[in-house]
Amino acid sequence: MSSSSPGERGDQSPPRSPTPPPLPQPPLVGALIESLSFRSCGFGRAAASAFEKEDLRARAALPQRLRAAVHAALRARDPSAGAFAYVPGYAYTYEAGAGGGGGGRGVSVSVNPWFGAAHDDAPESPLIAFVNPRSGGRLGPVLKSRLQELIGEDQVFDLTIVKPSDFVEYALACLEQLADAGDHSAKFIRHNLRVMVAGGDGTVGWVLGCLGDLYVQNREPVPPVAVIPLGTGNDLSRSYGWGASFPFGWKAAAKRSLYKAIFGSVSCLDSWHVVVSMPARDEEEEEELNLPHSLRNLGECTFYDDGTAEGELPETVSCFNGVFYNYFSIGMDAQVAYGFHHLRDEKPFLASGPLSNKLIYAGYTCKQGWFFTQCISDPELRGLRNIIRLSIKKMDSSEWENIPVPSSVRAIVALNLHNYASGRNPWGNLKPEYLEKRGFVEAQSDDGLLEIFGLKQGWHASLVMVELISAKHIAQAAAIRLEIKGGQWRDAYMQMDGEPWKQPLNPEYSTFVDIKKVPYPSLIINGGDR
Repeated sequence: MSSSSPGERGDQSPPRSPTPPPLPQPPLVGALIESLSFRSCGFGRAAASAFEKEDLRARAALPQRLRAAVHAALRARDPSAGAFAYVPGYAYTYEAGAGGGGGGRGVSVSVNPWFGAAHDDAPESPLIAFVNPRSGGRLGPVLKSRLQELIGEDQVFDLTIVKPSDFVEYALACLEQLADAGDHSAKFIRHNLRVMVAGGDGTVGWVLGCLGDLYVQNREPVPPVAVIPLGTGNDLSRSYGWGASFPFGWKAAAKRSLYKAIFGSVSCLDSWHVVVSMPARDEEEEEELNLPHSLRNLGECTFYDDGTAEGELPETVSCFNGVFYNYFSIGMDAQVAYGFHHLRDEKPFLASGPLSNKLIYAGYTCKQGWFFTQCISDPELRGLRNIIRLSIKKMDSSEWENIPVPSSVRAIVALNLHNYASGRNPWGNLKPEYLEKRGFVEAQSDDGLLEIFGLKQGWHASLVMVELISAKHIAQAAAIRLEIKGGQWRDAYMQMDGEPWKQPLNPEYSTFVDIKKVPYPSLIINGGDR
């Protein structure tokens, strides 16, 4: 006898509730399992790739209304320009794989089987990306297109068009205003946003510095930053597991990098504030001073001497400041970097990748006299000791201490991380007996100390770079002051995290560089997490 359906039997029991979703699995593991299941069922690599694209969009893509609000605020340079996106009590229903498109009022449904929906139409892992198209042998433009394909066109910003400072001032402020008005999605996105930066160390530092302004403005939380290494050295990227360079299989690598940015743990990084005080100049001279993105001109200010100055002090000074994360240097290495950057801007086809960049660097080291000292009128002018007075403060000390600069040193570097000049460790792994003898402690990237070392001629620097010897150890410091006396020197070359500039010197008055630790941490996402 055939069995009748429940309706035929007049079964009046309530309908069965939907089966609850399975317990959450680790996100990245879940994505890999799903990807493998596609392959095992015969759908192949293309199907797995399509799933990963949809999964990334579902996790990271902002809803259309908030993307439109952010871009409206950027265009108008006014956070309130995105107010149209606020809808009281708004809830959003995702279509499977839509990644934030379509929907309306109702109960929010999760696209992802391993997570419940966040808040209304907010993605669980909101992510935006900045791309420097001038980095990585001009790989930036094609990488920008790839990232737009993966997480959405409106969430990838070209740094030549949208500055990170504008994003902080207008786009994040727009989300904050919507959140304050009661938009739960905007609040969730603002509090959980992560930032991907595709560029070199200088580009990453530029973005970190702009995000750090949120601490000063009491606009926390500060979004953590992930890295796609497109620079020449990529020392900051190496230090946090993002690699030495972007691989040849960059399409798949971009996808992996986005997953790491979403799921990676966050570490704190010491940041160092730099203020350069120079004798005031007229407007025409100010325009000629070509500062890197990592520095901002503060205009005229008053210089306060606390007893360390040796040379003549002007009545008024022009000041500019910035933040670095890996190193600050002055001298021959910065002069070589300055020449390379100008060549890359004038003839970009020559700097087509990391290998060609390194070859050009090698050529500039010879041209600038790094290996073969140039014949100048006074041999004593070859070293930095003749123009620089170095003072430091040690940990837990408020007193300045003068440190002699060795006569042979032609470049002075203040290093925060273990990596310098494409992954080298010039400070070296010093033995405990040597550390105790010199009054040093073991170098760490979060110890509140900078390692100050010197490089002599190019032959010495070459042996340091291949780690056959250590650099010339000068000091460890919690704060640094450099007084630079011009005299016969017209310029001094400086750089911060690979961003060089030519600093004009005054023959009568001193120029000062002050470095001290920023009181709040910078946040970096670990790319080496598994």
